[in-house]
Amino acid sequence: MMQGKSSKPISRRGFIETSTVALAGLTIVPSHAVSGLGHKTPSDKLNLAGVGIAGMGRVNLENVAKTENIVALCDVDWREPTMKIFKTYPGAKQYKDFRVMLDKQKDIDGVIIATPDHTHAVISMESMKRGKHVYTQKPLTHSVFEAKELAKAAKQYKVASQMGNQGQASDGPRRLREMIWDGVIGPVREVHVWTDRPNNGLLKTYWPQGVARPKDTHPTPAELDWDLFTGPAPMRPYNPAYHPFSWRGWWDYGTGALGDIGCHSLDPIFRALKLKYPISVQAVSTLVNLETYPSGSIVRYEFPARGDMPAVTLTWYDGGLRPLLMKEMEEGMQMGSGGTLYVGDKGMILDDKILPKSLRESYKAPAPSIPSSPGHEEEWIRACKGGEPGGSDFEWAGPLTETVLLGNIVLRSELKEKLSGLILQWDPEKFSFTNLPEANKFLHTEYRKGWSL
Repeated sequence: MMQGKSSKPISRRGFIETSTVALAGLTIVPSHAVSGLGHKTPSDKLNLAGVGIAGMGRVNLENVAKTENIVALCDVDWREPTMKIFKTYPGAKQYKDFRVMLDKQKDIDGVIIATPDHTHAVISMESMKRGKHVYTQKPLTHSVFEAKELAKAAKQYKVASQMGNQGQASDGPRRLREMIWDGVIGPVREVHVWTDRPNNGLLKTYWPQGVARPKDTHPTPAELDWDLFTGPAPMRPYNPAYHPFSWRGWWDYGTGALGDIGCHSLDPIFRALKLKYPISVQAVSTLVNLETYPSGSIVRYEFPARGDMPAVTLTWYDGGLRPLLMKEMEEGMQMGSGGTLYVGDKGMILDDKILPKSLRESYKAPAPSIPSSPGHEEEWIRACKGGEPGGSDFEWAGPLTETVLLGNIVLRSELKEKLSGLILQWDPEKFSFTNLPEANKFLHTEYRKGWSL
């Protein structure tokens, strides 16, 4: 995430894999002793299904297949990447429509959902209504309203849940929490977090944003069910500008750079500073339109005091934008392509490095006290079998996703003029923007006919 004088840049994958987690064994207990969510003892294998299997879904399947059964695979696009996964699990039944899969296959215990953002909620909700445990990739949903509803549904249907922000299972954020709670930099009043996605403004583009709808036409590939891909979004002609992967930058399908990375990089901040909902949000950005997110933006959230922790300002940067260099930084240190800076009354923490140097050299970190995770998917597996809830179950992931996606609302071109002179006030109890009611319509999107939550 950052690079210092003697460190190498850490990529997004590196960020979520930085710390080694300790693997702990499962205890075999009789079925009658298992309480809570699951009906299986820890020694039993779950029957799991994957929906959206050619991207991160492939990785999630690999991680759970080490101990559990993969019995069903579903993807709307049966081109080569998907066919390769089909061959990896020859015993799993194959589907294009998740609804058909859930109707036909009654042996499924849990569903792993790694589809484009705009279909996360409808697939997760349908699975939970049928009593299936769910693991849903980040961001949990496409809209703020959906995130709140999924958190409520997981509790209502008493299923195990987990959002796919796997960095929360690593040890690095645990050690960071312990240092901040130990008071190493004093009360934290501001945090800055940044990413170079969707592009760094120079050479690398992860996916396009700040672009208009394409005007050229393309035939829909025979292997792709475009109607199912579109799901609850408004129908438009197929174009390779949307699928695969580039859907992330389009308002109808993705959640932009903030939605893509925010649930990873804001998670440790929320845990360390015990945050939940902001009370206000504002933003500035490059040109934005009705089709795609801006190519670069800065979003600022304000959070109230919590217990003995003071009010805090959290500022997000993307598209290669980042905070200015701080005087406390040592010669040669840089604000890398992505990172986090905590600013306290006594000092700072730039990713894992305490600043200034004198404070770092005099500080002795406390002995580790927060237990290691057995692994992100493993947390979910254990919860499915009646164990403790996952570290990013929907009770946690719902509010985190709500906050992330509130930031996208202040980037809406429809609100740009009014928001240029207004800090948008948020009331989480009323689930409403109190000083600009017309912004409330962006808390959720209208589904295409035939789709519902």
